[in-house]
Amino acid sequence: MSRVAPGLGSAPFPAIQCRRPAARRSALSSTLDPRKSLSRVCRILVPQLADWAAVDLLEDDGRPFRVSVVHRDPGVLPVGGLTGALPPVPEVPVGPLARVLAGAGPLLLTSANMSAGRRATDPLHARQLELFRLLGTDTAIVAPLRARRQVLGAVTVGRSAGRAPLASSDLALVEDLAHRMALGVDNARLHQQTQHIAERLQRSLLPALPATGPLQLAARYTPAAATAEVGGDWYDSFPLPTGHTTMIIGDVTGHDLRAAITMSQLRNMLRGIACDRQEPPGKILRRLDVAHHSLYPRATATCLYGLLGQNHDGTWRLEFSSAGHPPPLLITYDGDTRYPAGGHGLLLGVDPQEVRPDAAEVLAARSTVLLYTDGLIERRGESMDAGMTRLRQHAAALAREPLDAFCDELLTGLAADHADDVAILAARLPVSAKHAGRRF
Repeated sequence: MSRVAPGLGSAPFPAIQCRRPAARRSALSSTLDPRKSLSRVCRILVPQLADWAAVDLLEDDGRPFRVSVVHRDPGVLPVGGLTGALPPVPEVPVGPLARVLAGAGPLLLTSANMSAGRRATDPLHARQLELFRLLGTDTAIVAPLRARRQVLGAVTVGRSAGRAPLASSDLALVEDLAHRMALGVDNARLHQQTQHIAERLQRSLLPALPATGPLQLAARYTPAAATAEVGGDWYDSFPLPTGHTTMIIGDVTGHDLRAAITMSQLRNMLRGIACDRQEPPGKILRRLDVAHHSLYPRATATCLYGLLGQNHDGTWRLEFSSAGHPPPLLITYDGDTRYPAGGHGLLLGVDPQEVRPDAAEVLAARSTVLLYTDGLIERRGESMDAGMTRLRQHAAALAREPLDAFCDELLTGLAADHADDVAILAARLPVSAKHAGRRF
């Protein structure tokens, strides 16, 4: 197989170069899903440059996967569209696709060297010859998708016998298009890797929940759906020497590494203050605010600090204080919900001398206490009240679900397309026959 087949002539094809460059850029940049963007580019190449186009990407294990096949006549394609996993690249590449995926190319193929009667050298070559036969190909070009000296896949464009054949003058154009497509794939993969690393970093900063006897605890964190940046959402829970269990949630302003670091240090400061002082929530938050203001004078954050414990008569009690954070949601086993009043103060970092109020609620047996960050309830163009009402409705419907299912379903119902990080912390009180009928 030669790089350029002799004896073929074709006029240059300048239209694809000058007519729709903006469309190509838009197709590559309008989505971070590389498969969708490549399919869009193929729909631009067909029929301007070729009668059909196909794109194959190398998976993490090195096996090629055909992500898109586009033909000028969609009826030609069989059901399923010819996409899917391909045979592995052979150790000794002989067929044109294997050679390109191994680093060669671009290659110009003529009817003579892509004939269906030609003997296939390996299963991957056989699949490519079958593609040529099904799509009635007379000439084709196979070019590598190469970025940062790495082959990511290949693009194949083909023309039928009823059209001027592809020629050596088209090689540079297809190679340039393939390079641009590869940059789009590489950028999308880098974004996905960055998002994964950011999420792992964020999760590594969040604590494991303690085992607290009859009290059940569950928490969830999910990063923003549309960004790769780390954020400042956090939760925490730990037992105190007094026997109380803390329930804490907060949100440091910002979506960057500095916010994540501040969040981690703020959490650790609060742990030390709470274990050392064992004071009411308002006093604990005031001490935290003084330390926060001294160490991070230009940073603001919200925080809700709560204490769960039992009264002498066996009932459960929640004491809490909020520094600019949304109130807790209380859900009974019967599905009654409400946001308790009181305990609200300024954000951390505004006025460290402010006296912070406390609030307390007696809780019914088997009820659920839910703390959450504003990403769960906020929607662009919608009031906060609407989001809080929606949360109450979802929580009421899930009141009797196991606690893990309760948290998962909340995220599924309310945070599917969230634009901000979301953290939730939930506690489920044990069954108490003596107080089973008691209300908030």
